[in-house]
Amino acid sequence: MASFNHFWFLSFALLLLASPLLQVARCHTESDETVQATEEASDIGIVGDDAEDFGDESFPTAPGIDTICVFPKNSARLVTAGEETELLVGVKNNGESSLKVIAIKASVHLGYDHRLLVQNLTTQVFNNGKVPASAQATFPYLFAVSKFLQPGNFDLVGTIVYEIDQNPYQSTFYNGTIEVVEAGTFLSIESVFLVTLGIALLALLGIWIHGQIQNLSKKTKRAPKVEVGTRSTDASLDEWLQGTAYTQSQVNKSKKKK
Repeated sequence: MASFNHFWFLSFALLLLASPLLQVARCHTESDETVQATEEASDIGIVGDDAEDFGDESFPTAPGIDTICVFPKNSARLVTAGEETELLVGVKNNGESSLKVIAIKASVHLGYDHRLLVQNLTTQVFNNGKVPASAQATFPYLFAVSKFLQPGNFDLVGTIVYEIDQNPYQSTFYNGTIEVVEAGTFLSIESVFLVTLGIALLALLGIWIHGQIQNLSKKTKRAPKVEVGTRSTDASLDEWLQGTAYTQSQVNKSKKKK
């Protein structure tokens, strides 16, 4: 049973990514008969925002109802403050009765304490959100956090409210982290830190290379030549040659000149 549920979640996630429209697809019955029906987005009966005030009222979760949530084209779950973000909510009705989706709502909380509410988000109401027994469907949900919300990590809690046999129920389809960024900001905090660290390392490398080049140029400079006088050398040479045939020939030459 666990492996079957795991397989269904994987296949249903692919379905959510592939179709932003409400789909009731391939409803398998016990006799293996397949019924396939597709409804356009205009047929799901989206009423609008806050058409009905649900307040803080909480309902139980109906047995046999599975939900899943996907952020299409936004696997990093980045939410730009003040701009709309889309997510898709998948519902699989494993029960025996038809299910009617009433609304989808969500709220933002501080990550370290869910009791600290940051913002109640839009409540999106549906008029024609039916999911037959043994069927699955996808519902779009648009929300926007306050443009004044400080960038950082927060927890998003999303809830889908539905009716079965005129009895209200609800299921939490998402309870996890989102990262809020400023409008026009394409880099996350971690990315900015990594870019800054890389620039600093490149600057240090440049300074080190410059120092090595300077040291190398100093070593290659030639040492200045020292001139040696000739007088002392000539005098010592004359003293060393005294008494030799060379000095006698020099004396004879000087006498002949006289």
